[in-house]
Amino acid sequence: MYSYDLLETGCYYLVREKEDSPVTLIKVSVESDHCLFIQRFDDPTATEWKLKKDPLHDIIECLNDEKVKEWEEQYKSSQGAYYEDDDDD
Repeated sequence: MYSYDLLETGCYYLVREKEDSPVTLIKVSVESDHCLFIQRFDDPTATEWKLKKDPLHDIIECLNDEKVKEWEEQYKSSQGAYYEDDDDD
């Protein structure tokens, strides 16, 4: 078992919160004395505060800059598919 306290601000992580939960991509955006503000890239994207002592079943990996860039390209292109412009004015 791990805790959110092990995660670093500004980094993207693949994690499992519980043993049987799906793999989730998160980014630690802000750190306070006792909490972390994280972005979850589920469907839909969400943000939330976590106590540093909150448990994580597994920290699978911290993505390096190259992998984050590859993921962002895929993520942004798939987001655009849902928001097409209406040019029927």
